[in-house]
Amino acid sequence: MDDSTLRDRLGQLGLSEKEVDTYLSILGSGEATASEIADDTGVSKRYVYSISESLEDRGFVEVNDHVVPTTIRARPPEEVIDALTDQLEEMGGALDSRYSASAREPQQFDVIKSRVTVIKRLTEYIRNAEREIMLSVPQQYLPEISGELTAAVDRGVLVMLVVSSADGIVPEDVSGLASVTRSWDQPMPIMLTVDAQFGLVSPTEMVIRTNSDQRAIAFVQQQLVPVLSGSFLGNYWLMATEETVADPTTLPATYHDFRHAVLQATLHLRAGHDIHVSAGVRAVQADDDTTTTIEGTVVETKQGLVEPGTNSYPIEHTLIVDIGDRTVSLGGPGSFIEDYETDEVTLSQPE
Repeated sequence: MDDSTLRDRLGQLGLSEKEVDTYLSILGSGEATASEIADDTGVSKRYVYSISESLEDRGFVEVNDHVVPTTIRARPPEEVIDALTDQLEEMGGALDSRYSASAREPQQFDVIKSRVTVIKRLTEYIRNAEREIMLSVPQQYLPEISGELTAAVDRGVLVMLVVSSADGIVPEDVSGLASVTRSWDQPMPIMLTVDAQFGLVSPTEMVIRTNSDQRAIAFVQQQLVPVLSGSFLGNYWLMATEETVADPTTLPATYHDFRHAVLQATLHLRAGHDIHVSAGVRAVQADDDTTTTIEGTVVETKQGLVEPGTNSYPIEHTLIVDIGDRTVSLGGPGSFIEDYETDEVTLSQPE
């Protein structure tokens, strides 16, 4: 590292220009009197004392004022670095705590101008998905994100994938990339939603052409992403042809994404399995948020995730549950036509 860069780095640690000059002078001699440092740096001896006290408070030097004349000695650089590292690590915890608190409800929009950034943002969102991914993507781009999609499926994320093709060629092998995969032999925009919080919309040209003047939009908006999910289900998903459906997962399992619970209940019912459900629910028409637990047997699902669809409109995903004395309907957060809404569902098979 040259002298100019070293001075810049010390300045980034909060040292003034004169403090940098004084510290480097002390480093060069190892130990010196205030007069010697003043002569070397061109500042007054009184100012050297003031700066040296400041450097001592920060752990860079030691001031030996028990001898005459007073001397200033540089602390070994490794000790200084260790002390600075400890301070940064200590500060890091506090910064991380404040950042996490402010990041819980992120609200932002980004206009993306480059293909590289679109790809980077798609990959980042898919990698961080915890519950649900809805994605439409051109076939040419699929190999670049296939690894992230497979990893998402493996960690239990519901992945709904539409692969589009401008030349009408249906993708040959998309098994393992999604919970349910569909294809569409027409060009379509790239659309991604993750966990009902993150979203991205991009013209296809942005990822298949390097010189496109099109723009994409990425956003973190809990109020807007569900609207995009509804558009995905109501338009692109319905128009596409089903290609693959993953096998039902092993039960018992708890689902924080209600659509995933509906999908798994549907697959198990079609396989002839009896399915028990347990969920903390809130009455849809209630005036308060009182929660009760419902347990029963799933007798039917209403869904449009796999063919044949059984719902009346695209966003309807419902569990019909026999609780002994009556049959009730369960929906996810924000439900308005079901009897109850729930945030978490546990499915199991009776022994």
